[in-house]
Amino acid sequence: MSGSKKPGRLVVVSNRVALPQQTATGGLASAMRVAMRERGGLWFGWSGKIGTDSTKVHRTKDGSIDYATIDLTRTDHDEFYAGFANRALWPLLHYRPDLVDYQRDHLDGYLRVNALFADHLVELLKPDDVIWVHDYHLIPLAARLRERGVKNRIGFFLHTPLPAAGLLIGLPQHRALFETLASYDLIGLHTARDLRALEEYFLHEIGGAMRPGGRIRAANGRSFRAGVFPISIETALVAQTAREAAELEEITQLRDSLQDRALIIGVDRLDYSKGLPERFRAYAHLLERASALHRQITFLQIAPPSRGSVPEYRQIRRELERLAGHINGKYAAPDWVPIRYVNQSFPHRLLTGYYRTARVALITPLRDGMNLVAKEYVACQDPKNPGVLVLSRFAGAADELTEALLVNPADPAEVANALERALKMPLRERRQRWRAMMEVLEEHDITAWCQSFLQRLTS
Repeated sequence: MSGSKKPGRLVVVSNRVALPQQTATGGLASAMRVAMRERGGLWFGWSGKIGTDSTKVHRTKDGSIDYATIDLTRTDHDEFYAGFANRALWPLLHYRPDLVDYQRDHLDGYLRVNALFADHLVELLKPDDVIWVHDYHLIPLAARLRERGVKNRIGFFLHTPLPAAGLLIGLPQHRALFETLASYDLIGLHTARDLRALEEYFLHEIGGAMRPGGRIRAANGRSFRAGVFPISIETALVAQTAREAAELEEITQLRDSLQDRALIIGVDRLDYSKGLPERFRAYAHLLERASALHRQITFLQIAPPSRGSVPEYRQIRRELERLAGHINGKYAAPDWVPIRYVNQSFPHRLLTGYYRTARVALITPLRDGMNLVAKEYVACQDPKNPGVLVLSRFAGAADELTEALLVNPADPAEVANALERALKMPLRERRQRWRAMMEVLEEHDITAWCQSFLQRLTS
């Protein structure tokens, strides 16, 4: 194969960079580490630090991966990240227009930081680099790079849901933002629903058109491709980690504390998109109507805090504390606490052991791009005695994990029904459902996701 052309360097751009000495948290960080480990390349983004100088690029290297980060000034951070990205785009993309806090100076800061990223990135690029930009923080980045003469292949992956065009156009200056997606060569989305929303926006709201081969032509004449690429996990590694974690002292302590009760587990970042108050109410509904389950089950909800500076997040934390206190106050016995609500994070290794111990995973976001906890729970199960996944039909994972018990998280009775069914499900049915879902995860793991996107981008 001496005549075959070596693929260009992979350049990953994301808001935050998971540096080698840092623990990778979240699907994006874990996925990018896998992609970069297999192919090498450059990872560029914000250092996570607030400073007074955003002109200096910090460089470090780990094996075949180069890392380049910049600090943000306090003003840039507050307007770009805390402001427009998380108080306007995040609620909009999660179907919560009532929570959108649009401020023009925040949009200006968002566009300014994307231009800053482009200015630094241009200096680092090589002609044959393949650029992969990630998530809602950096939607306009390709447009800024094209303005600076960059002709490389540039792909974009959106890790959140994409709501229907009717919601997107409710954002002031929406064209200044979403029309810039046409500057990418390939847009990746989690689900067919997200893809339809993108096509509908370009076709019906800003005068675009569909072209042969599934290409979308924007009103400015530029065309691009879009496709469904559901993100996944390192299936084999997660399964192995769970098997080994089962022997850890902390997992043994958890099992002992349950006293043979069935464990229901939820693990979510503390966010209004995750449906946590609705989940607590559904669990309370189960306890209210199924007294035979009292003292037979325990619900462990792990919810590490996030974005504590945003009022909505402080409010949901107070609400969950109130609901957990109410449930325990009403139903607890001296030797039984119905709900264990934990406001801290745990190492991934421990979480896999918790997942393997749990008879049921209760994962009920109101909206979620994918939800990799659902996939990890399945991968962590003991094949001889697997647990049951109760999953919101509004998580992207529901499109693939069709053998889960799918529910509408807004209906506490429906969720309670699914919980009761999961707790009583015969072993044979549990095995059948688990095997079907595990086969999906074994075939479509994180490596397959990376390869399928990059092959499409470079073809």
